Amino acid sequence: MRNIIHLNNGWRFIREDAGLPETLPEEWEEVELPHCWNAVDGQDGNGAYYRGRCWYARNFQTPVQPLGNGRVYVEVLAAGQQASVYVNGKEAVYHEGGYSTFRADITGLCRDGQENLLVIACSNEEKSSVYPQSADFTFYGGLYRGVNLISVPDTHFDLDYYGGPGLQVTPEPCDDGGAVFRLASWVKNADENFTVLYSIRDAEGNEVAGAARPAADAGVTVYVPDAEKWEIDRPYLYTVTATLQRRNEAFDEISVRAGVRSFSCDPEKGFFINGRQTPLRGVSRHQDRLYKGNALTREEHYEDARLIKELGANTIRLAHYQHSQDFYDACDELGFIVWAEIPFISVFNTDPAAHENCISQMKELIIQNYNHPSICFWGISNEILIGGISEKLVENHRELNALCKQLDPTRLTTIAHVSMTPVDGPLHGITDVESYNHYFGWYGGKMEDNGSWLDDFHRMHPEICLGLSEYGCEGIITYHGANPACRDYSEEYQALYHEHMAKVLEERSYIWSSYVWNMFDFGCAARNEGGVAGRNNKGLMTIDRKMKKDSYYVYQAYWSKKPMVHLCGRRYAQRAGETTEIRVYSNQPSVALYLDGKLVEEKTADKVFVFHVALADGVNIVTARAGKISDSMTLEKVDAEPSVYALPEAKERAEGVANWFKLAGNLDLKAPMEFPEGRYSIRDTIEELADSQEAWDITAEAFRLAANMKLARREGMWDMIKSMTLEDALKMAGSMVPEGFTESVNAKLIKIEK
Repeated sequence: MRNIIHLNNGWRFIREDAGLPETLPEEWEEVELPHCWNAVDGQDGNGAYYRGRCWYARNFQTPVQPLGNGRVYVEVLAAGQQASVYVNGKEAVYHEGGYSTFRADITGLCRDGQENLLVIACSNEEKSSVYPQSADFTFYGGLYRGVNLISVPDTHFDLDYYGGPGLQVTPEPCDDGGAVFRLASWVKNADENFTVLYSIRDAEGNEVAGAARPAADAGVTVYVPDAEKWEIDRPYLYTVTATLQRRNEAFDEISVRAGVRSFSCDPEKGFFINGRQTPLRGVSRHQDRLYKGNALTREEHYEDARLIKELGANTIRLAHYQHSQDFYDACDELGFIVWAEIPFISVFNTDPAAHENCISQMKELIIQNYNHPSICFWGISNEILIGGISEKLVENHRELNALCKQLDPTRLTTIAHVSMTPVDGPLHGITDVESYNHYFGWYGGKMEDNGSWLDDFHRMHPEICLGLSEYGCEGIITYHGANPACRDYSEEYQALYHEHMAKVLEERSYIWSSYVWNMFDFGCAARNEGGVAGRNNKGLMTIDRKMKKDSYYVYQAYWSKKPMVHLCGRRYAQRAGETTEIRVYSNQPSVALYLDGKLVEEKTADKVFVFHVALADGVNIVTARAGKISDSMTLEKVDAEPSVYALPEAKERAEGVANWFKLAGNLDLKAPMEFPEGRYSIRDTIEELADSQEAWDITAEAFRLAANMKLARREGMWDMIKSMTLEDALKMAGSMVPEGFTESVNAKLIKIEK
């Protein structure tokens, strides 16, 4: 029978390209898996992180099979981003792609009865043939999900096909209340003496159906009467077991869980599950944690899923790569609808090997995760037009979509368009459903633009199922104020933004799905904005999972069925002024506000309750009650609010903008802009402007003043932005750009000869 040995302890590690050792190097650091070598520098704000080749090594004993001719496999659950596996000095396998499982048959490399040396070289170096090429998150390195040894008899369920389980289950509900389970398994080295026995058990462990097939042709359809359906609120799971039998002896056995459900999307009514209209409202999720990088335990994956469930979300977009089997398992158990995708993101590489890597990662994603009932959508790319468009790019998308349909005709395909994707561009109509990433109210425009843009697109393309795959803004819980504004990074502005967006989405049932960017703050070593470097701070929760921001409770009020009430602004604890605004989120019809135990006012409202209160000098106890539930916080009235509440760069930016215009002189900023040939202008790309030090200095300063962002030449997220024109980049800053600013930038640039 199959024997799985977890090899997660006793490893030696070195954070440099030390080369292949001949024996276990005792001088290397001792580590346990999961392990990530960028756990700190990938998010500590120093602007860079180690991207290179590192080595892991440990000894192991060859597992003994009671039958002769057994096989031994090494299974690597993930290795970022490329990996070579060696046994006793010889290479067993090389793998490209940092987020999927891969295996190798190492039987012929093992020494029976002796210790064997297992060495794995991982690299998170940039490589033209491996996606992701460039993106807004840290590309962590390491063996961050663990390593196993799998011992099987010579005849066994397949372990070689793209890391899959060797068993595929396709449940389909029937009109009579039952369900058919289409079962397929693949057996290596079988003869006529081998049979596959299938057993289907319900959630209580009772066998409800079974079948037997010759191992050489093990596909079969099984009927389950009175089948329970997998629902978002009741995610019922069956267990399907395949046993490889030779006469009266079981040689190998594998089990997977499955759920019976049907789903579809309608351009006007959105998502349906089991025939019921169910708008999908949820979050995106990255898999890293504070100073752990990607090296999460099963318990931490489940904690993330439970926090999202507590929010009230019913869907998760797993960005931007294959996630851990532990997290998919949690989604199956808790009842989330999942959008799973590959890291074909931001920048398209024309290298044919890169496209082959896309194909390989898509095959691994689908084959390894086919049996998860939570997954309903395969995503083929994200914001890929940041790097421009070409016929080849469109052709590759069509090929990826066709591959998804070939491997899995039961699920829908989708795509996440960057905001600037033309509404009539050639990337439309390729996937079954589509979505846009929009940040109106943070990057460009006003938050009020979101609803009108969605409605305009829906009128223009009534045939397209439209979703909102990303939206959000930064919120840093140190920054507060009575007058929150875009790009002040305050907790208050983030909450106001999400108040607006939650209402926009509730009013538009045609939006098949929406995903807050992001559930948790996450590591991005290249970022440096808002006073918190090395992170993307758009999360509804902090990267350490310790703090729910006020914006978290906006969605809990809209989405959770459990009664709740939340007082906003508890970290805005010292307030000046004669009166202060108190905002309360609740899914109850009315909220009463108390100040030091005395009723101030009771209001009825829809989710957001706004009170204006005169605080007494000193400390005040504020309490909100909604029926039997309550929340309380302490506020202090002060003469002047702490300076730490305001982003330091905000004052510097205001002074810088004023100085910028002063230096611009008496320009007619309302006159039509000119673009003389042979001179730089805002219509040049960021990469072209970087060729001139003088033009670059103007560009970098314009970025800092317009968007509170520090731009590094040929560093950080350079590949993502280099092909953008400065004009488009300034448009993304939207209302942050003062009137006449873009014109003044252009006026400075056209003085510089190319």
